[in-house]
Amino acid sequence: MRAVVERVSYAKICANGADMGSGETGLLVFLGIGENDTEKDVPVLANKISKLRIFEDESHKMGRSLSDVNGTLYIVSNFTLYGDCKKGNRPDFFKAAPPQRARELYDLFIEFIKPLVPNLICGIFGADMQITTNCDGPVTLIIESETLKGTNL
Repeated sequence: MRAVVERVSYAKICANGADMGSGETGLLVFLGIGENDTEKDVPVLANKISKLRIFEDESHKMGRSLSDVNGTLYIVSNFTLYGDCKKGNRPDFFKAAPPQRARELYDLFIEFIKPLVPNLICGIFGADMQITTNCDGPVTLIIESETLKGTNL
């Protein structure tokens, strides 16, 4: 699993024309599911994201987590994170999981992370989505479950 995590001061998710929700301080997560991802990747990535300390503390350092700031977690499925642009000018997505498998793992990720975060707003898997956001910092991280396996979370 691959996540692009962005610290935001505001985010809004619309899916298929419907307002899914909006809020202020939080993390916007674009979540991609790869062809080799399994259920074992879900807790690894969810735990890491929920515990990231990338919000400013009283010392002006990144010392606070999402729950410390009572922030919102915004999750958007994004298969294009597995786009390969090595050949030609049109990316291929062969490394992304097939849609049905990706949907299963995306849904599992949401269910796993729900009890770990104070507030949650999610997009709809496979929907046409519009994301409005104000980057904060900017602070943007790319996190992959494969690189986290075997580390102390």
